Amino acid sequence: MGEFKVHRVRFFNYVPSGIRCVAYNNQSNRLAVSRTDGTVEIYNLSANYFQEKFFPGHESRATEALCWAKGQRLFSAGLNGEIIEYDLQALNIKYSMDAFGGPIWSMAASPSDSQLLVGCEDGSVKLFQINPDKIQFERNFDLQKSRILSLSWNPSGTHIAAGSIDYISVFDVKSGSAIHKMLVDRQYMGVSKRKCIIWGVAFLSDGTVISVDSAGKVQFWDSATGTLVKTHLVANADVQSIAVSDQEDSFVVGTAEGTVFHFQLVSVTSNSSEKQWVRTKPFQHHTHDVRTVAHSPTALISGGTDTHLVIRPLMEKVEVKNYDAALRKITFPHRRLISCSKKRQLLLFQFSHHLDLWRLGSTVATGKHGDTLPLSKDADHLLHLKTKVSKMPAFLRSAVQILFSEDSTKLFVASNQGSLHIIRLLEGSFKHLHTFQAQSGTVESMCLLAVSPDGNWLAASGTSAGVHVYNVKRLKLHCTVPAYNFPVTALAIAPKTNNLVIAHSDQQIFEYSIPDKQYTEWSRTIQKQGFHYLWLQRDTPITHISFHPKRPMHILLHDAYMFCIIDKSLPLPNDKTLLYNPLPPTNESDVIRRRTAHAFKISKRYKPLLFMDLLDERTLVAVERPLDDIIAQLPPPIKKKKFGT
Repeated sequence: MGEFKVHRVRFFNYVPSGIRCVAYNNQSNRLAVSRTDGTVEIYNLSANYFQEKFFPGHESRATEALCWAKGQRLFSAGLNGEIIEYDLQALNIKYSMDAFGGPIWSMAASPSDSQLLVGCEDGSVKLFQINPDKIQFERNFDLQKSRILSLSWNPSGTHIAAGSIDYISVFDVKSGSAIHKMLVDRQYMGVSKRKCIIWGVAFLSDGTVISVDSAGKVQFWDSATGTLVKTHLVANADVQSIAVSDQEDSFVVGTAEGTVFHFQLVSVTSNSSEKQWVRTKPFQHHTHDVRTVAHSPTALISGGTDTHLVIRPLMEKVEVKNYDAALRKITFPHRRLISCSKKRQLLLFQFSHHLDLWRLGSTVATGKHGDTLPLSKDADHLLHLKTKVSKMPAFLRSAVQILFSEDSTKLFVASNQGSLHIIRLLEGSFKHLHTFQAQSGTVESMCLLAVSPDGNWLAASGTSAGVHVYNVKRLKLHCTVPAYNFPVTALAIAPKTNNLVIAHSDQQIFEYSIPDKQYTEWSRTIQKQGFHYLWLQRDTPITHISFHPKRPMHILLHDAYMFCIIDKSLPLPNDKTLLYNPLPPTNESDVIRRRTAHAFKISKRYKPLLFMDLLDERTLVAVERPLDDIIAQLPPPIKKKKFGT
């Protein structure tokens, strides 16, 4: 790999917001995640759980509910009392509508996807019709005495269950009338609490209603008679969420203690057709409250205050050699939050509502391999820039991605309508040079941009529309890279050769010659031989690609847990080869080095790695964000009493 002097940066004070809601879409196998700051993320579970879409949050949008409808329509609601629908192509809010019931605590789409229910602070349950362009208020159900904290339709769409404080209501959808009110016991570990909050309900096709509450209980109710059937006490704190599988043979709950419990419907005896719900597996993958859960066909999904999105595979439901077979804990965005000015030794950090600009520290000390050198000059915090109203023209305000040319004379702007704008930067002003319109009638946003060092080529990629390459000098589309099934996670154009290197969410890497409009010979070779199986099993996407200024055969790239230099002059590793640098250089004889040398030189020393790049041919900058530093800034978790104490 060679020796580099490394600036090891740990002053990027990035703390993800806690997860408030998750919603699984069985039709598209996608997961929507909302965070406490109003941010909404879309994960494509079929594409190696890649975070393919992102909607920035706002402090006025505290999301309390999230749901899918009609396959590809996503809605959220929250404490500002508004229902929001998202435009998944343009990556912005399509519209918002006041429900006129105060803060909204819960929401659910009907099994037919034609209606939407919301539960409000004033005790109202409101029904909306889902029309092609917008939702429309239809009617109110019987007003309840307290806020509606949870909602669930029965699978036939004829009845709903609504969880409040101290009771559960069952409504007839046709009349809007409450036909049962089931009172919940306030007892908590033998002590009567002031109130019992019904945090979640699930309505099954056999008429059973399952509830979870602030007294640590999971309860089963008969909706036909309004009576309690069975109680499971599972926690010493709130049970805050519930999700049921489509087959209704399994469900998952999350607690304020950070535990996730799995329940399964099993036969009473081996020869009996009678079945009962049994708590089978507890999982402790969170340090704080589990605020929300989801149940996919192959996994249990959970999220909460500790900011982690956890996907726990159901091993009996998945193939062993499959992306779904590994436990995943997603903490960081699948996109770059850091930019670097190599010549000026500057780092720009992106936060939700501001930017921070830092100058790297420096040292005059020297040392041997592995030494930590003292700083002669500390890093400087140069600028804290808050978001403000732009003076840019209206057509540039909907930008989803921006990029400067290497000589800083041009700004490339990707709009949320699929178009690309070229802006010439002048002293104190700017000039609009050209707009590339969206290709093939699509309005999908271009989420990734790359410009060649000579400024002649611009590559742009959306989540599904492939990669387009534009000739900046002639102001026209040059070519489109052949379509691939998995979304692009990073791309970059190499100096001199103008080869476009593309990384995809399934860990495949392609090299495409822009001048020749075809894949390079090296790319064809690696696709023919295939990547090492350990490379393909990595579960975090490549988020940055760069190149060595003096070594044209080297490609530098990284994900959150490894940094890699690919040397195209060396042979590719096969599955019998040790991928992760089998021996340190100091211990290798020339014979062993020749025998084990291959193209992939990987370092796992820096992690979690949010950014890494070359400042010059002998200097790297690595930006890490240790998980302990994030946890230290979270509120304290609930203390659980340990056995014997």
